[in-house]
Amino acid sequence: MPTYNPPLRDMQFVLHEVLQVSEELKAMPAHAETDADTLNAVLEEAGKFAAEVTFPLNISGDTEGCVLDKKTHEVTTPAGFKDAYAKYVEGGWAALSCDPQYGGQGLPFVVNQCVYEMLNSANQAWTMYPGLSHGAYEALVAHGTDAQKKTYLPKLTSGEWTGTMCLTEPHCGTDLGLLRTKAEPQADGTYKLTGSKIFISAGEHDLTENIIHLVLARLPDAPKGSKGISLFVVPKFMVNEDGSLGARNPIFCTGLEHKMGIHGNATAQISLDGAVGTLVGEPNKGLAAMFVMMNAARLGVGNQSLGLTEVAFQNALAYAKDRIQMRSLSGPKAKDKDADPIIVHPDVRKMLLTAKAYAEGGRALQIFCTLLLDKEHNHPDEKVRKDSGELVALLTPIVKAFITDNGHISTNACMQVFGGHGFIKEWGMEQFVRDNRINMIYEGTNTIQSLDLLGRKVLGNNGASLKKFGKLVARLVEEEGVNEKMAEFINPIAGLGDQLTKFTTEIGFKGFQNPDEVGAAAVDYLRVAGHFVFGYLFARMAQVALREIAAGNTDPFYVAKLQTARFYFAKLFPETATLMRTARAGSKVLMDTDAALA
Repeated sequence: MPTYNPPLRDMQFVLHEVLQVSEELKAMPAHAETDADTLNAVLEEAGKFAAEVTFPLNISGDTEGCVLDKKTHEVTTPAGFKDAYAKYVEGGWAALSCDPQYGGQGLPFVVNQCVYEMLNSANQAWTMYPGLSHGAYEALVAHGTDAQKKTYLPKLTSGEWTGTMCLTEPHCGTDLGLLRTKAEPQADGTYKLTGSKIFISAGEHDLTENIIHLVLARLPDAPKGSKGISLFVVPKFMVNEDGSLGARNPIFCTGLEHKMGIHGNATAQISLDGAVGTLVGEPNKGLAAMFVMMNAARLGVGNQSLGLTEVAFQNALAYAKDRIQMRSLSGPKAKDKDADPIIVHPDVRKMLLTAKAYAEGGRALQIFCTLLLDKEHNHPDEKVRKDSGELVALLTPIVKAFITDNGHISTNACMQVFGGHGFIKEWGMEQFVRDNRINMIYEGTNTIQSLDLLGRKVLGNNGASLKKFGKLVARLVEEEGVNEKMAEFINPIAGLGDQLTKFTTEIGFKGFQNPDEVGAAAVDYLRVAGHFVFGYLFARMAQVALREIAAGNTDPFYVAKLQTARFYFAKLFPETATLMRTARAGSKVLMDTDAALA
């Protein structure tokens, strides 16, 4: 059976020593009183909840799955899920970073993201039930009417109700401009929605008494395509004026998807048969409103793979220390045993260090991004808010795609460490691989994220956002450029920074002549950009570690951090050279292939 230990020491290192989050929060009136001790105390308790309440339900939830009663359209979640959710609500975890005016605790989003990393490590399928509610909450805060906020936000904040996002339909996938669900206006100002949705995570369950669906649909006079989409809030049960539940709304689960992973989460097929809803935001501008939820979800999906990478690494490391097989190539290491533990073998170490590096880089990026979100929403300086928002927009597709791709690499590597035992269910490793696989697909496939990064976030503003991030790297290079001990970390990112500028310009020029060139280069480009961001963060982590060691700190944590950073720059970062070469191969070898793909 697998085990899980919350990585509190590494979280605290990134929060307090690298990013100095407490000092950053002091500049924000809403969070000025949130100090390091508060953050640490919250994370310690959250770690206990993840390890002791939800983690024990991970394998059993995967085995049992969800069950739909087709007569009542009700879904029963795996044994223990409902009780764990009740404890979650009772502990106030749902309200952690929500606004106090709706009953929230008002803590910064950065701490909420760390909590969710641990919950994802413990049980991704369970965590998706409360996780989606945060996106619904954010969308209604940004675009809801006063009546909608009064009706729904206190219950979403407390966790008494959960939320979903009902976007896609069987025929349209990511191309939401093709959706057909209709919304007919009624005399009382409401709308009746008719249509069908698929792939709705947490779309039906028994954890709460009401589910609040955010549904994309078309008004009768809506223009075609994505410019004709509106957003509606559609509750499972209607809500009376006094806040009590009223009639059952005709929005039903008609089927559950049979999936590769996340079996404990109800991925629902939803039918709307004249379901009553109210308009969120302006008519025909539903995608803009929904993107608040989608962008939150994209950061959340990256966090899912981060969580799985961490727990897979922990278990593979423990196994590699215990499992004996063959002798070390350089001579016996465990002379009192018949064979050496497999951790002595170079390639086993490579697989373990790959997962460790991608976990630690991903954690630094997640915390970096969510601190930017806190600054975007709460900093008193308008320029800081604007710059932070621009950087978050740039980094969101990298968080979603790079971390989930790395999660796929890492969970597979960790399963490989187990050999044949990794393929067997009882060890838990194959579930981590299966559960992670969806993260590369939903909330916009990783190719969609790559197109978003290169086409919209970089070329769309002539590289202005990328240059802003580049200034952060340049500042670090200038600060440490003459420090010989930092050279192995600074030189690679400085060199890639120069290459990335030329690389971006080249792709932009080729794309102007032939748009397929952007499509052909985008996935490779995102991984190059991902390594550029990870490289910057690993250099900052190495900088802190070197300073602590120089000051006489003997904590082995800092030596371990340096060793991980050295591995990352030596074995993973050089992938950028190959990626730039394959991107430069262009679109012809892909598009001039009719005979090959006949």
